[in-house]
Amino acid sequence: MHRIESEEYRITREPYYAPQGNEIELFESAYKNNIPVLLKGPTGCGKSRFMEHMAWRLQRSLVTVACHDDLTAADLVGRYLIVGGETQWVDGPLTRAVRIGGICYLDEIVEARKDTTVVIHPLADDRRVLPIEKTGELLQASEGFNLTISYNPGYQSVLKDLKQSTRQRFLALEFDYPVAELEQAVVMHESGIDAAHAAALVRFAGMTRNLKGSGLEEGASTRLLVHAAKLIVFGIAPLDACNASISQTLTDDPEILTAIREMASSLF
Repeated sequence: MHRIESEEYRITREPYYAPQGNEIELFESAYKNNIPVLLKGPTGCGKSRFMEHMAWRLQRSLVTVACHDDLTAADLVGRYLIVGGETQWVDGPLTRAVRIGGICYLDEIVEARKDTTVVIHPLADDRRVLPIEKTGELLQASEGFNLTISYNPGYQSVLKDLKQSTRQRFLALEFDYPVAELEQAVVMHESGIDAAHAAALVRFAGMTRNLKGSGLEEGASTRLLVHAAKLIVFGIAPLDACNASISQTLTDDPEILTAIREMASSLF
Protein backbone atom coordinates (compact mmCIF):
# COMPACT_ATOMS: atom_id res chain seq x y z
CA MET A 1 0.00 0.00 0.00
CA HIS A 2 1.42 3.37 -0.96
CA ARG A 3 2.02 5.91 1.82
CA ILE A 4 -0.57 8.64 1.54
CA GLU A 5 0.56 12.24 1.64
CA SER A 6 -1.99 14.49 3.28
CA GLU A 7 -0.21 17.79 2.66
CA GLU A 8 -1.26 17.82 -1.00
CA TYR A 9 -4.87 18.20 0.16
CA ARG A 10 -4.14 20.99 2.66
CA ILE A 11 -5.31 24.55 2.02
CA THR A 12 -2.54 26.80 3.24
CA ARG A 13 -4.06 30.23 2.58
CA GLU A 14 -7.35 31.40 4.01
CA PRO A 15 -10.06 31.27 1.30
CA TYR A 16 -12.33 34.30 1.35
CA TYR A 17 -15.79 33.45 2.62
CA ALA A 18 -18.53 35.82 3.76
CA PRO A 19 -20.86 34.07 6.26
CA GLN A 20 -24.59 34.39 5.68
CA GLY A 21 -25.60 33.15 9.12
CA ASN A 22 -24.27 30.74 11.72
CA GLU A 23 -23.17 28.08 9.23
CA ILE A 24 -19.54 28.24 10.39
CA GLU A 25 -20.45 27.56 14.02
CA LEU A 26 -22.86 24.76 13.04
CA PHE A 27 -20.29 23.04 10.84
CA GLU A 28 -17.59 23.28 13.50
CA SER A 29 -19.95 21.76 16.06
CA ALA A 30 -20.90 18.94 13.69
CA TYR A 31 -17.24 18.28 12.88
CA LYS A 32 -16.20 18.08 16.53
CA ASN A 33 -19.07 15.68 17.25
CA ASN A 34 -18.36 13.41 14.25
CA ILE A 35 -21.65 14.32 12.57
CA PRO A 36 -21.65 14.23 8.75
CA VAL A 37 -22.98 17.33 6.99
CA LEU A 38 -25.34 17.91 4.08
CA LEU A 39 -25.16 21.24 2.22
CA LYS A 40 -28.30 22.23 0.30
CA GLY A 41 -28.48 25.16 -2.08
CA PRO A 42 -28.44 26.42 -5.68
CA THR A 43 -25.41 26.24 -7.91
CA GLY A 44 -22.76 28.90 -7.50
CA CYS A 45 -23.97 30.18 -4.11
CA GLY A 46 -20.75 29.44 -2.22
CA LYS A 47 -21.01 25.84 -0.97
CA SER A 48 -17.63 24.78 -2.35
CA ARG A 49 -15.93 27.95 -1.11
CA PHE A 50 -17.49 27.35 2.30
CA MET A 51 -15.93 23.89 2.38
CA GLU A 52 -12.53 25.27 1.43
CA HIS A 53 -12.82 27.86 4.19
CA MET A 54 -13.85 25.27 6.78
CA ALA A 55 -11.02 22.91 5.83
CA TRP A 56 -8.57 25.79 6.26
CA ARG A 57 -10.23 26.88 9.49
CA LEU A 58 -10.12 23.36 10.97
CA GLN A 59 -6.65 22.70 9.53
CA ARG A 60 -7.78 19.51 7.83
CA SER A 61 -7.09 18.10 4.40
CA LEU A 62 -9.94 18.54 1.90
CA VAL A 63 -10.62 15.85 -0.70
CA THR A 64 -13.30 17.05 -3.13
CA VAL A 65 -15.16 14.82 -5.57
CA ALA A 66 -17.38 16.31 -8.28
CA CYS A 67 -20.06 13.65 -8.65
CA HIS A 68 -21.46 12.74 -12.07
CA ASP A 69 -23.59 10.10 -13.79
CA ASP A 70 -20.68 7.70 -14.36
CA LEU A 71 -19.21 7.93 -10.85
CA THR A 72 -19.25 4.48 -9.27
CA ALA A 73 -18.50 3.16 -5.82
CA ALA A 74 -15.18 1.84 -7.15
CA ASP A 75 -14.25 5.35 -8.27
CA LEU A 76 -14.69 6.52 -4.68
CA VAL A 77 -13.21 3.56 -2.83
CA GLY A 78 -10.41 2.42 -5.17
CA ARG A 79 -9.43 -0.42 -7.47
CA TYR A 80 -6.61 -2.71 -8.50
CA LEU A 81 -4.44 -1.26 -11.26
CA ILE A 82 -1.37 -2.41 -13.17
CA VAL A 83 1.53 -0.27 -11.96
CA GLY A 84 5.00 -0.98 -13.31
CA GLY A 85 3.95 -4.43 -14.44
CA GLU A 86 2.52 -5.31 -11.02
CA THR A 87 -1.03 -5.36 -9.75
CA GLN A 88 -1.45 -2.82 -6.95
CA TRP A 89 -4.38 -1.54 -4.99
CA VAL A 90 -4.89 2.21 -5.46
CA ASP A 91 -7.10 4.09 -3.01
CA GLY A 92 -9.94 6.22 -4.33
CA PRO A 93 -10.55 9.75 -2.99
CA LEU A 94 -12.99 8.67 -0.28
CA THR A 95 -10.57 6.04 1.04
CA ARG A 96 -7.73 8.58 1.04
CA ALA A 97 -9.77 10.97 3.16
CA VAL A 98 -10.74 8.18 5.57
CA ARG A 99 -7.12 7.12 6.02
CA ILE A 100 -5.63 10.58 6.56
CA GLY A 101 -8.46 11.91 8.72
CA GLY A 102 -9.45 14.59 6.23
CA ILE A 103 -12.71 16.07 5.03
CA CYS A 104 -14.26 14.33 2.04
CA TYR A 105 -16.65 16.59 0.13
CA LEU A 106 -18.94 14.85 -2.35
CA ASP A 107 -20.35 17.67 -4.47
CA GLU A 108 -23.78 17.05 -6.06
CA ILE A 109 -24.02 13.57 -4.59
CA VAL A 110 -27.34 12.75 -6.31
CA GLU A 111 -25.62 12.92 -9.70
CA ALA A 112 -23.58 9.82 -8.83
CA ARG A 113 -24.77 6.27 -9.38
CA LYS A 114 -26.91 4.73 -6.67
CA ASP A 115 -24.24 2.28 -5.49
CA THR A 116 -22.22 5.19 -4.12
CA THR A 117 -24.91 5.85 -1.52
CA VAL A 118 -24.51 2.35 -0.13
CA VAL A 119 -20.78 2.96 0.33
CA ILE A 120 -21.17 6.13 2.40
CA HIS A 121 -23.84 4.82 4.79
CA PRO A 122 -21.43 3.04 7.20
CA LEU A 123 -19.29 6.20 7.28
CA ALA A 124 -22.26 8.42 8.02
CA ASP A 125 -23.38 6.79 11.26
CA ASP A 126 -21.80 5.76 14.54
CA ARG A 127 -19.76 2.99 12.90
CA ARG A 128 -17.59 5.40 10.88
CA VAL A 129 -16.17 2.53 8.84
CA LEU A 130 -15.53 2.00 5.13
CA PRO A 131 -15.86 -1.61 3.94
CA ILE A 132 -13.45 -2.29 1.07
CA GLU A 133 -14.84 -5.48 -0.41
CA LYS A 134 -12.06 -6.07 -2.95
CA THR A 135 -9.35 -6.15 -0.28
CA GLY A 136 -11.45 -7.50 2.57
CA GLU A 137 -10.53 -4.48 4.68
CA LEU A 138 -12.89 -2.82 7.13
CA LEU A 139 -11.32 0.61 7.34
CA GLN A 140 -12.01 2.61 10.48
CA ALA A 141 -12.15 6.36 9.87
CA SER A 142 -9.12 8.14 11.27
CA GLU A 143 -9.58 10.86 13.86
CA GLY A 144 -10.59 14.11 12.16
CA PHE A 145 -12.40 12.48 9.24
CA ASN A 146 -15.59 14.21 8.15
CA LEU A 147 -18.01 13.36 5.34
CA THR A 148 -19.86 16.25 3.73
CA ILE A 149 -22.19 15.97 0.75
CA SER A 150 -24.08 18.59 -1.23
CA TYR A 151 -26.89 18.87 -3.72
CA ASN A 152 -29.14 21.39 -5.38
CA PRO A 153 -32.77 20.74 -4.37
CA GLY A 154 -34.02 22.83 -7.30
CA TYR A 155 -32.72 20.31 -9.84
CA GLN A 156 -33.95 17.13 -8.24
CA SER A 157 -36.65 14.83 -9.52
CA VAL A 158 -38.18 11.65 -8.15
CA LEU A 159 -35.38 9.67 -9.79
CA LYS A 160 -32.65 11.98 -8.48
CA ASP A 161 -33.21 12.66 -4.83
CA LEU A 162 -31.70 11.56 -1.54
CA LYS A 163 -33.49 8.75 0.24
CA GLN A 164 -34.59 9.35 3.80
CA SER A 165 -32.23 6.57 4.90
CA THR A 166 -29.40 8.75 3.61
CA ARG A 167 -30.69 12.21 4.55
CA GLN A 168 -31.32 11.32 8.17
CA ARG A 169 -27.68 10.50 8.74
CA PHE A 170 -26.65 14.12 8.18
CA LEU A 171 -26.88 17.53 9.75
CA ALA A 172 -28.29 19.81 7.03
CA LEU A 173 -27.16 23.35 6.28
CA GLU A 174 -29.21 25.36 3.80
CA PHE A 175 -27.46 27.86 1.53
CA ASP A 176 -28.86 30.51 -0.76
CA TYR A 177 -27.55 33.52 -2.64
CA PRO A 178 -26.42 36.26 -0.24
CA VAL A 179 -28.54 39.32 0.48
CA ALA A 180 -27.80 42.18 -1.94
CA GLU A 181 -25.33 44.07 0.26
CA LEU A 182 -23.32 40.96 1.08
CA GLU A 183 -23.37 39.71 -2.49
CA GLN A 184 -22.12 43.08 -3.71
CA ALA A 185 -19.25 42.89 -1.22
CA VAL A 186 -18.38 39.38 -2.41
CA VAL A 187 -18.36 40.42 -6.08
CA MET A 188 -16.15 43.40 -5.29
CA HIS A 189 -13.71 41.33 -3.26
CA GLU A 190 -13.43 38.54 -5.82
CA SER A 191 -13.06 40.73 -8.90
CA GLY A 192 -11.82 44.15 -7.82
CA ILE A 193 -14.75 45.86 -9.52
CA ASP A 194 -16.10 49.20 -8.26
CA ALA A 195 -19.17 49.46 -6.04
CA ALA A 196 -21.47 50.94 -8.71
CA HIS A 197 -20.91 48.16 -11.23
CA ALA A 198 -21.09 45.50 -8.49
CA ALA A 199 -24.44 46.86 -7.32
CA ALA A 200 -25.78 46.84 -10.88
CA LEU A 201 -24.66 43.25 -11.38
CA VAL A 202 -26.40 42.18 -8.18
CA ARG A 203 -29.62 43.91 -9.29
CA PHE A 204 -29.32 42.16 -12.65
CA ALA A 205 -28.93 38.82 -10.89
CA GLY A 206 -32.07 39.50 -8.87
CA MET A 207 -34.03 40.13 -12.06
CA THR A 208 -32.91 36.82 -13.57
CA ARG A 209 -33.69 34.93 -10.36
CA ASN A 210 -37.25 36.22 -10.56
CA LEU A 211 -37.54 34.32 -13.84
CA LYS A 212 -36.89 30.97 -12.16
CA GLY A 213 -39.79 28.72 -13.05
CA SER A 214 -40.91 31.14 -15.75
CA GLY A 215 -38.44 30.24 -18.44
CA LEU A 216 -35.26 29.71 -16.45
CA GLU A 217 -34.27 26.72 -14.32
CA GLU A 218 -31.96 28.95 -12.29
CA GLY A 219 -31.14 32.64 -12.13
CA ALA A 220 -27.63 34.08 -12.26
CA SER A 221 -25.39 32.70 -9.54
CA THR A 222 -22.91 34.70 -7.51
CA ARG A 223 -20.19 32.83 -9.38
CA LEU A 224 -21.48 34.17 -12.72
CA LEU A 225 -21.56 37.70 -11.33
CA VAL A 226 -17.90 37.39 -10.41
CA HIS A 227 -17.10 36.17 -13.93
CA ALA A 228 -18.86 39.16 -15.47
CA ALA A 229 -17.20 41.55 -13.02
CA LYS A 230 -13.74 40.25 -13.89
CA LEU A 231 -14.42 40.85 -17.59
CA ILE A 232 -15.59 44.39 -16.88
CA VAL A 233 -12.46 45.10 -14.82
CA PHE A 234 -10.42 43.74 -17.74
CA GLY A 235 -12.02 46.30 -20.05
CA ILE A 236 -14.94 44.44 -21.62
CA ALA A 237 -18.11 46.52 -22.04
CA PRO A 238 -20.61 45.69 -19.26
CA LEU A 239 -23.35 44.56 -21.67
CA ASP A 240 -20.94 42.26 -23.51
CA ALA A 241 -19.63 40.91 -20.21
CA CYS A 242 -23.16 40.22 -18.97
CA ASN A 243 -24.15 38.55 -22.23
CA ALA A 244 -21.14 36.23 -22.33
CA SER A 245 -20.88 35.48 -18.62
CA ILE A 246 -24.53 35.42 -17.60
CA SER A 247 -27.22 35.54 -20.30
CA GLN A 248 -25.73 32.95 -22.65
CA THR A 249 -24.94 30.58 -19.79
CA LEU A 250 -28.48 30.64 -18.43
CA THR A 251 -30.46 29.74 -21.55
CA ASP A 252 -30.47 29.08 -25.29
CA ASP A 253 -34.10 30.16 -25.71
CA PRO A 254 -34.15 33.20 -28.06
CA GLU A 255 -37.13 34.86 -26.37
CA ILE A 256 -35.73 34.44 -22.87
CA LEU A 257 -32.34 35.67 -24.07
CA THR A 258 -33.93 38.79 -25.49
CA ALA A 259 -35.72 39.45 -22.19
CA ILE A 260 -32.53 38.99 -20.17
CA ARG A 261 -30.57 41.26 -22.48
CA GLU A 262 -33.22 43.95 -22.09
CA MET A 263 -32.85 43.65 -18.32
CA ALA A 264 -29.12 44.16 -18.64
CA SER A 265 -29.63 47.15 -20.95
CA SER A 266 -31.82 48.81 -18.36
CA LEU A 267 -28.96 48.73 -15.85
CA PHE A 268 -25.86 49.33 -17.95
